[in-house]
Amino acid sequence: MKPGFRIGVLGAGAMGGTLGSLLVKSGHTVMLSSRHPDALANRATDLGCCVGTLGEAADFGEIVIAALPLHALDDVPARPLAEKIVVDAMNYYPERDGVITELDEHRTTTSERVARHLNRSRVVKAFNAILAHDLRSDRRPLIDRDRRALPIAGDDAAAKVLVADLCVQLGFDALDAGTLADSWRFERAKPAYCFPLTLAQLRRALACAERDKELPHGSWR
Repeated sequence: MKPGFRIGVLGAGAMGGTLGSLLVKSGHTVMLSSRHPDALANRATDLGCCVGTLGEAADFGEIVIAALPLHALDDVPARPLAEKIVVDAMNYYPERDGVITELDEHRTTTSERVARHLNRSRVVKAFNAILAHDLRSDRRPLIDRDRRALPIAGDDAAAKVLVADLCVQLGFDALDAGTLADSWRFERAKPAYCFPLTLAQLRRALACAERDKELPHGSWR
């Protein structure tokens, strides 16, 4: 993928702001979004981004990144995201998002929930398994053999190729971890979640994940 896409970022917290800044440096035009965009204007300018509402960012982006708390999923407008690649960077934290029984019972994944809500979008799970400050500190040149790898998952092969290239542009290797149904392997509290891993280490971490077992809370911080 050549630089120069319009990318809408839903959310302007630590993850949304960091992604926005790095994407601008990679040659993309980025709109951050907030429920109160006026309050975000100065920060967005400092990051090199423009700013709008969730709906405006969804309209703006050729690619859209959802970097919101999972409980805000219902606020994401589905219509302007039809046929677009939507990168799901969200995670499920019950203490923040409330209890979601179908996730606790492993009947679906967070990204399958996103795809159900955005049923005409091309959803790819990515950028959820890295902490915001690590996006800056762990970036490495393409020639670095030990650079960090990020997992991605999705049901649309072409969309995954584009998102994998975004990872490369930002300074990371990308590993295709399968479909949205497989994306539980790098959800919260799994061995591949937010640990700095090379491609080989990431493959092993994904392979050893168990659906009903979690790492101690916060061990990845």
